[in-house]
Amino acid sequence: MKILFVHQNYPGQFVHLAPALRARGHDVRALTDATNGRDSPVPVWRYTHKPEPVDPVATRLGRNYTTMSDRGVTVARACLQLRQREGYVPDVIVGHSGWGETLFLKEVWPEAKLLVYAEFYYRGRGADVGFDPEFNPPTFDQVMIAQGRTSHLGQSLLHADKGLSPTHWQASTYPPILRATIDVIFDGVDTRRLRPDAAAALVLPGGRVLRAGDEVLTFINRNLEPYRGYHVFMRALPQILAARPGAEVVIVGGEGVSYGAPPKGGKGWKDIFLDEVKDRLDLSRVHFLGKVPYADFVRLMQISRAHAYLTYPFVLSWSTVEAMAAGALIVGSRTAPVEEVIEDGVNGRLVDFFDIAGWSRVLTECLAEPERFAPLRLAARKTAVERYDLQTICLPRQIALIEGLAG
Repeated sequence: MKILFVHQNYPGQFVHLAPALRARGHDVRALTDATNGRDSPVPVWRYTHKPEPVDPVATRLGRNYTTMSDRGVTVARACLQLRQREGYVPDVIVGHSGWGETLFLKEVWPEAKLLVYAEFYYRGRGADVGFDPEFNPPTFDQVMIAQGRTSHLGQSLLHADKGLSPTHWQASTYPPILRATIDVIFDGVDTRRLRPDAAAALVLPGGRVLRAGDEVLTFINRNLEPYRGYHVFMRALPQILAARPGAEVVIVGGEGVSYGAPPKGGKGWKDIFLDEVKDRLDLSRVHFLGKVPYADFVRLMQISRAHAYLTYPFVLSWSTVEAMAAGALIVGSRTAPVEEVIEDGVNGRLVDFFDIAGWSRVLTECLAEPERFAPLRLAARKTAVERYDLQTICLPRQIALIEGLAG
């Protein structure tokens, strides 16, 4: 078959799926934004998108749809050129709906089957909006803004033949009529690479070496920000370090913003919350690594004695399941995305998102008594292998879905 992947930051969620389909003999190609410089194992076409500035006064709640549909138009025109100039007609299109790229693809290729990656459907209530009143007060205006952000997501799925979500909770954010079109298949974790390693070690920038068995507390996110609970973690740290004088804390993440709004003023979220508690911390034991190579992330999860993961009711981070596969002890927030993969006292621990004292207490216990929590590590690894393994579970199901779409 001819299979086309569409993603403005390709490969994105399709990093394993596209080459696996190519290995099965399919003609696999990708279409991405010209600004995307990431490597690709399959041939790539690029489109150039130069959006016109959006006037928020004129577009009001429609400004998000204007932005996304403008990109959709750019992508559709690029695809029309592929059809007219090269005679290219895919059998199946697989695209992410988040940026509007799939909106008009059926107008170019009505004979193609369209699979939309349905990652998240914004809600005015019951998800991220209004969850954390410190930064996102639950006002009625916020409810309407969230509803306004769903227009292109609903349209994308309505014009698709099928949707694909990585978790049941993320699929459940869609209205029932759209949820019925979505299959739930996780992106997959390479549990052969991500596995416990008693010999794992990581060299810190200053030359200090941390090894498996050391008292290491970890916190990892793409960017350090409230959506992923960085503020709660930092506020819990002083009590943890006071109780555990031998503990080392390793924090991985950039200083930008992936989700939500940036802070007002010149400081980023990282420094705002560090400044709030630094007078009560032994900073020689708190290591900010920024963004690290993937191999260092794997080693860090293999040496972690306790790994804190917090998130608003939002998209689940890949790193959580990857950490489970590596045998890390996850202490997660008691929010819906995390509860889908972690059961308290079975394969990890759960703490209410805003319970700072609870975070200090549970993380201190996990650092102090590694033998007590060893069974939870084993169970976490077992969960990752049996439910989320890339090669034996997720990829076969994804491939079957795509090949089945084309009959």
